[in-house]
Amino acid sequence: MEFKLNHFKNKHVLITGGLGFIGSNLAIRLHELGAKIEIIDALIPSHGGTLFNINPIEDYLTIHTFNLSEFQCDFQEIISKQDFIFNLAGQSNHWDSMEDPLSDLEHNCMVNLRVLEHTRRYNPKARIVFTSTRQVYGRPVTLPVNESHPVNPIDINGIHKATAEQYISLYNSIYGLKSTTLRLTNTYGPRMRIKDANQTFLGYWIRSVLEKKEMCVWDGSQLRDLNYIDDVIDALLLCATQDKAIGKVYNLGSHENTNLKALATLISTIYPASIKIMDFPANRKVIDIGDYYSDFKLINSDLTWTPKVELKEGLTKTILYFKQYFEHYIETT
Repeated sequence: MEFKLNHFKNKHVLITGGLGFIGSNLAIRLHELGAKIEIIDALIPSHGGTLFNINPIEDYLTIHTFNLSEFQCDFQEIISKQDFIFNLAGQSNHWDSMEDPLSDLEHNCMVNLRVLEHTRRYNPKARIVFTSTRQVYGRPVTLPVNESHPVNPIDINGIHKATAEQYISLYNSIYGLKSTTLRLTNTYGPRMRIKDANQTFLGYWIRSVLEKKEMCVWDGSQLRDLNYIDDVIDALLLCATQDKAIGKVYNLGSHENTNLKALATLISTIYPASIKIMDFPANRKVIDIGDYYSDFKLINSDLTWTPKVELKEGLTKTILYFKQYFEHYIETT
């Protein structure tokens, strides 16, 4: 890892969406690195944030529970003192974005624009890292997908994430904000949402196997790449601390690409489970992107990032975590 441990020692760090899956894991790592952490999270039930996620470090950080999309919300004082801002807040359910596009607009555009505008006005020297999604590409024209692939999202969520990326690009080029965008693929690991399939099919599969139910796989032929949460956190920290990352957009990805049926089979070798292959529901099929896996050569070349956790190892760690803390994620997320 190329960032120095003292990059975050006694530094002020803000994580929006910090009680969610990625934000809470990031907070725990930053605490280990000596950062002074503040979290903003609206704790919207369907978004997956929960106080239990930061249980190991809850006495060592400051939590603000308000909604950044609300116009009356003023967080000038919070923004003004930060050295680093990890802007992870947002709505990630693709189907919900189609059912309620105006809510998705608030959470994925308004929130990000307000963070940028507050940073421009009150703390333009802060480093910003924004998490976007592979969904901005839509259905791949070529595989693997690199950063020059056309941006052509096929759902509301992808459109709004692509719009948020444009805000960031504009504020970087016009106002000189030091920002970086990470386009994530399927991220998994401890603290992910498992209560339902709102954020990821994989989380719901894990719930199913722990409840001794079938993993329901739609079609199963789709190719995917997955990143274990620790590797994603490494990428976030590199983007926040390396000057070469300023103004860049990076894909994350994996050395291992697998179809969903094979993924379910792998899970069943770790924790005994049955698999049921089902037809893809028509209303979900229209926004499915088909086969997808990323080309991550750019972030590897610029920042030396590469995924280190193999899929079977990561899935094993994830299942063991939720086996231990299962009741907390069924009751509180």
